[in-house]
Amino acid sequence: MTSGTQEIADKVKASGTSFYSAMRLLPEARREAMFAIYAFCREVDDIADEEAPQPDKQLRLAAWRTEIDRLYDGQPGRPISLALLTPMRDFKLRREDFLAVIDGMEMDATDTIQAPDMATLELYCDRVASAVGRLSVRAFGATEAIADEVAYHLGRALQLTNILRDIDEDAGRGRLYLPRELLKKHGIDSEDLEVIRRHPQLRLVCRDLAAIAKDHFAKAEAAMRQCAKGPMRPARIMGAVYGALLDRLIDWDWQDLTTEIKVPKWRKIWLAIRYGFL
Repeated sequence: MTSGTQEIADKVKASGTSFYSAMRLLPEARREAMFAIYAFCREVDDIADEEAPQPDKQLRLAAWRTEIDRLYDGQPGRPISLALLTPMRDFKLRREDFLAVIDGMEMDATDTIQAPDMATLELYCDRVASAVGRLSVRAFGATEAIADEVAYHLGRALQLTNILRDIDEDAGRGRLYLPRELLKKHGIDSEDLEVIRRHPQLRLVCRDLAAIAKDHFAKAEAAMRQCAKGPMRPARIMGAVYGALLDRLIDWDWQDLTTEIKVPKWRKIWLAIRYGFL
């Protein structure tokens, strides 16, 4: 491991993400690839989330588009893209998936997403989550065509779970990812985020979106069963941990959006053992 890749790995570990434990199961070259992919995603996500004028965010994201072009020309200029160079070549990571992630972050950076229609939410989830999944399954070593189905469904399941967990935090940034169709279905017509947050029918919206996420988890699991078991171990762990989080959210039933809902560390460890080794 080079000093650059070690620095990236240290940053991933320091972030406290459950992603770190799952990726440690991979062989070294694939693990380093995943750490570099994560670092790229974190970098562009931070640009979208930071307090800065929109034009500044757009310029910085555009710079990353140029950097991805440089990566595929074999001339990366940043530590993260340098760490991606060998994985990009060895594991056939696709340019369009990196660009899709940037497109997703640009949706957050350019527009304040509030109650998007379902088609826009689908596009957003594909860009910020399923595109990451498409990069990941290649880094994992999955060679089956259906591995992209795992990425499609698991990416959406994870992102919808994040949305259902982070309603209050997102509202603090002026964002609401709950789809317009479900809000209207349950009689929530206001565009005021504070009114929506406190609406008594909001939990019904969340239940409906949770059911969609559960369906994606089930379809991802079915697709995983058609792939070689070894390369899918990290995906199975991530699916299990986020599936447990979604179950806790459903049990909590969105009674108080300021409550932090998490999976206990001991359960994460058990799930990592169960789905990573058993």
